[in-house]
Amino acid sequence: MCELSGDALVEQKGHSAIPSLVMLREATIEPRQEILRTAARLFQQQGYDATSMNDVAAALKLSKGGLYHHFQSKDEILFHIMSHAMEITEERVINVARRIDDPEERLRTLIRLHIQVVLSPEDREITVMLHENHPLPPALRRKINGRKKDYVHFVENLIAEVQRQRNSSSTVTPRAATFALVGMINWIYQWYKPDGPLTGEAILRQFTDIFFRGAVA
Repeated sequence: MCELSGDALVEQKGHSAIPSLVMLREATIEPRQEILRTAARLFQQQGYDATSMNDVAAALKLSKGGLYHHFQSKDEILFHIMSHAMEITEERVINVARRIDDPEERLRTLIRLHIQVVLSPEDREITVMLHENHPLPPALRRKINGRKKDYVHFVENLIAEVQRQRNSSSTVTPRAATFALVGMINWIYQWYKPDGPLTGEAILRQFTDIFFRGAVA
C-alpha cells in the first residue's frame, strides 16, 4: 500500500488523523498494472507525446501524487508497457512455437500467433511498442531493442531451418525473409479495420500463403 502524504490526512478532534477516502481508494484500487493498461490506451489513442502524466492520472481518477507513487516518469511507464509487450510476445508466440517439433508447422504457428497478438484489442501494449519506441531514453531503448533482436534471431533461425527442410530454391535469405515477415505482420495495426473487408482469418491465410510461396518455396 502506498504511503500517505501529510495533506492526505484529515485531522479529527485536533489529535487523531485518518486517511482520506480518495487516498485510500488510490492505495487499494489502482495497482501498477491498471496504470500501465490505462496509459497504454491513452498512448495508443492520443500518442505518447500528446499524453501527459496529468492525463494518465485523470483517466484513473488518481491524484498526480498517487500516480508518482508508482511511476516516477512517463518514460518509466512507457518502458514497462514495452517490457510487458515483449513478455506477451515471448509467452504467447515464442514459448508456444518452441514446443512444436516440425519446423514448418512451428513457423506456421508462429505466424498465426504473432498476427493474433498484433490484432488483439486487449493487448494495447503491443501497438504502443510498435509505434512509440523512439521516445525512450537510450539506455531503456537498448534494453527493449535487445529483446526485439532476440525475437528476430529466433525467427531467422526458424526460417533457415524450414528452407533446409524443404530444400528451398528461394534466393531470399533467412535474414531478409525475417525482416519481411516481421515487418509485414507488425504493420497490420496501421491499416486493419475490424469491420473491413479483410478478417483476421483472411489476413492469416493470405500472409502465410505469400510467405510460403515466396521466401521458403
